[in-house]
Amino acid sequence: MKKEYIIPIFVPNLGCPMECTFCSQEKITGKQTNVTANDVKNTIEYYLKNFKDENKYVEVAFFGGSFTGIDINIQKELLEAANEYINKGLVGSIRISTRPDYINKDILKMLKKYHVKTIELGVQSSNDYILAKSKRGHTFEDVIKASKMIRLRGFRLGHQMMVGMPESTELDEINTAKDLIKLKPKMVRIYPVLVIKGTELAKEYVDGEYVPLTIEQAVERCKEIIYLFRKKNIDVIRVGLQNTDEITDPGNKNSEVLAGPYHPAFRQLVEDSMWYDSIAEKIKAINMKVKEVEIIVNPEAVNNVIGHKKENVLRLKEMYDVDIKIKPDEDMKSGKFEINVLETY
Repeated sequence: MKKEYIIPIFVPNLGCPMECTFCSQEKITGKQTNVTANDVKNTIEYYLKNFKDENKYVEVAFFGGSFTGIDINIQKELLEAANEYINKGLVGSIRISTRPDYINKDILKMLKKYHVKTIELGVQSSNDYILAKSKRGHTFEDVIKASKMIRLRGFRLGHQMMVGMPESTELDEINTAKDLIKLKPKMVRIYPVLVIKGTELAKEYVDGEYVPLTIEQAVERCKEIIYLFRKKNIDVIRVGLQNTDEITDPGNKNSEVLAGPYHPAFRQLVEDSMWYDSIAEKIKAINMKVKEVEIIVNPEAVNNVIGHKKENVLRLKEMYDVDIKIKPDEDMKSGKFEINVLETY
C-alpha cells in the first residue's frame, strides 16, 4: 500500500473578497505574501527531497484562500507549475479548497484539465442565518449546487464545517453534519471557532457579544458530529486548526489567538473522549461489580485509551471505581477493543 503525502501550498486571501467575522487567513496560515509559480516549484522540490518512502502517492494541495476566485491567469500559472511534476510522475494529483459560490462548469472543466482530483468547499454551516451572521457571503443552496456539480464531474468532494460560530447551537451543528452527509462528501474537516486578533469576531468578544466555546464544549460537539460522519464512512481528515507560531496558546505573547477552544492536541482530546464513551459503555454492561479490567487494544490506540494526561484512566476510576490495565495486541483490529474482567468486588 502506498504511503500518501500532501505538499501544502498556502494562498492566503487570494481570491476571497469576503471578510468573514471570524477569519484572518494570513494569521491562520502564517502566510502573508502572494504565491508565485516559483514558490510552488520550490515548495514541491523541498518536500519531494524530504519524503522517505519510495512507494508513495503525492498530492499538491492549495490551501488557505478561495482558489477558484483567484485571477484565472494566476490559477493557471500555479496549476501549470504543479503539473510539471505530475507529468514527470513525481506527483499524482492536485487538491484545492474554495468557496461554494466560486464553482461553475467552466471552472470545473479547467480544473479537470490540470489534474485536480479533490475539491474542498468551505461550508461552515447549513443554516443561512448563521452564515449571514458571520458574513460568509453565500447560502447553503450554493453549497448544494456546487457539491452536486463537483461529484457529477468526477472530483472527490470535501467539506469544511465549523462549530461555535456566532449564534450556532449544538443542534445547528448536528443538522449541518446531517445536511452535508446528504451531499455525499468523501472527507470532512471540522474547525472549532477560535477568536483571532484583529477580526470582527475579536471585537464582538471584547464587547461581550460573542462567547466562545470552552475546550470541553468543543470536544463534545465535535465528538457527536464525528459519530455521524463515521456511521456513513465519511473520513474526518482534520479536527481543529493546525498549530503554527501564530495559532497557539492564547497565553503566549506571540499568539494571534485571543480566546476560544485552543489545544495543541485538540483532535486527540476528541478521540480520547470517544474511546472513553465506548469503554464506559462496556463496563456498565458487565453484570457484576468489577474492580479491575484488562483492555486489549491495537498498540496505535493505547494513548487514546489512557487519555491525555491519563484522563480516561482517572475518570473511569472516579466514575466506576475500576482499575484499568491495557494490553497492546497487534492482532486487534484498529478502532476495536476487548475487555476482560480481572477482579471483582
